[in-house]
Amino acid sequence: MDFGLSPEQVQFQDTLRRFLAERCPTSRVRSIMEDAGGHDPALWQALAELGVAGLQVPVEHGGAGLELLDVAIAAQEFGYAATPGPFLANAMAVVGLCEGDDERARATWLPRVAAGEAIGAVAIGEADGVWDPARLGARVSAGRLSGAKPMVHGGGVAAFLLVAAQDEAGPGLFLAAGDAPGIERRALRVVDMTRPVDAVGFAETPVVRIGGAAAVQRTLDAGCVLVAADAWGGARRALDMTIDYAKQREQFGRSIGAFQAVKHQLADLATELEPALALWWYAAHAFDHIRDGSERHAALAKAHLADVFDRVARMATELHGGIAFTWEFDLQLWFRRALFDRAWLGDARHHRARAATLAGW
Repeated sequence: MDFGLSPEQVQFQDTLRRFLAERCPTSRVRSIMEDAGGHDPALWQALAELGVAGLQVPVEHGGAGLELLDVAIAAQEFGYAATPGPFLANAMAVVGLCEGDDERARATWLPRVAAGEAIGAVAIGEADGVWDPARLGARVSAGRLSGAKPMVHGGGVAAFLLVAAQDEAGPGLFLAAGDAPGIERRALRVVDMTRPVDAVGFAETPVVRIGGAAAVQRTLDAGCVLVAADAWGGARRALDMTIDYAKQREQFGRSIGAFQAVKHQLADLATELEPALALWWYAAHAFDHIRDGSERHAALAKAHLADVFDRVARMATELHGGIAFTWEFDLQLWFRRALFDRAWLGDARHHRARAATLAGW
């Protein structure tokens, strides 16, 4: 049995990596995050023309009709390049629309998403870092939504929002147009400046229920897999940068990479990171092909990869020495990204507890 990527997936990955290296080097990453609030419409349109925005959009709605694994491959490359923008938010919104049961909503928004004309975002998390769909504070009554979502990635640029809330039927996923009345957005200053986050409030905002609790959970699971893929890509880039630095930086007349202690630390990071690739590959595969077990695999992938990225980023920073703590040095982009991946959609402890419960422990 072949557990690797298909030739088409490898070709797509290579193409996207070259595109990001040429069109979005770290100099442009810095320009976008400092001057454009983490989102560059021109870059997003170019990515849409490459097919990135519509990877999982069904063919009948103008997309490629691919699986979550293909979207996760793109997430890995975005993590490797520290690409700014609302990719994760938009990808989760596509999943939410596809998992819902409102064909009219899909026909309205998915073609625009695939063409790069509209960006979607998902609002699930509640105050105090609550990401549990069973503990939603936002409420819908008579088709009107009220509540607050304090951490909405991509919320400031979203043409539509999928909001997890409660109504008389229980937890569900509700669609709100971005220009609907009663929506208040406030941009937040966060550590990872490459991925914009907004606090979004809703006051009697008209919404349409497009799915139930299952749609909310599937959207959350897809996000966990994509964050895991992003974390692996980011950790790989931080490790690559550290290996290159260890070969060039000299101390006592020798490159520091020649010192046994440095070699061991780099080897430890590599042996921890490389096997984790299969973890998010399998979680992405399970999302589409092993639905009964996909929630647990998504939780495990998110918990483990976010922890790995955190450790790699911290160790890479230490091995670089004082220069790594400066604004001018690029490693800080991935250190900050690791902090986002660790917290967004729930921390590792939360997801390990979920995985244990799903396993019947």
